[in-house]
Amino acid sequence: MNSETTTELATLGGGCFWCLEAAFVQLAGVESVVSGYAGGRMQNPDYGSVCGGDTGHAEVVEIRFDPAVIDYRTLLQAFFAIHDPTTPNRQGNDVGTQYRSVIFTHGAEQERIARELIAELSAAKIWPAPIVTAVSSAPTFWPAEDHHQNYFANNPEQSYCQFIVAPKAAKLRKLFAARLKR
Repeated sequence: MNSETTTELATLGGGCFWCLEAAFVQLAGVESVVSGYAGGRMQNPDYGSVCGGDTGHAEVVEIRFDPAVIDYRTLLQAFFAIHDPTTPNRQGNDVGTQYRSVIFTHGAEQERIARELIAELSAAKIWPAPIVTAVSSAPTFWPAEDHHQNYFANNPEQSYCQFIVAPKAAKLRKLFAARLKR
């Protein structure tokens, strides 16, 4: 059986894609994480257009994972652990619809799991405000420009990486220590 039939996709947006990529790439079972754009009106969007806020796209990551090693629910638990799902169109100082919290599902089973987890987290009242994470079918995914891929790994000394990305990656390492790549 080839790897195409043994892996699944998850498409998630929760603020800057550099943060999400740096966190998810650490998890065992995650085969690749690609930063990109989804959910907008423009064909072949670019970073400047998306950051302008007029295309309707969210910054997202497309995660290819092996469900025999890490399941979709665990990926979503990590997603909710590393961003604030209660702030519409905002993560920290990153403000705009491109930074919205969104789960783009690949099929009915992913949608079911996402909605169930959101209901469980909402009932647990983990955050002081309601979860605003949108759940919808995965639209076209547009990979971001090459210099946005592996951004944290390639730019660890950049100030945004040190003060914003690194803490999120560290939080994932702490909370999901048993799930990290060895």
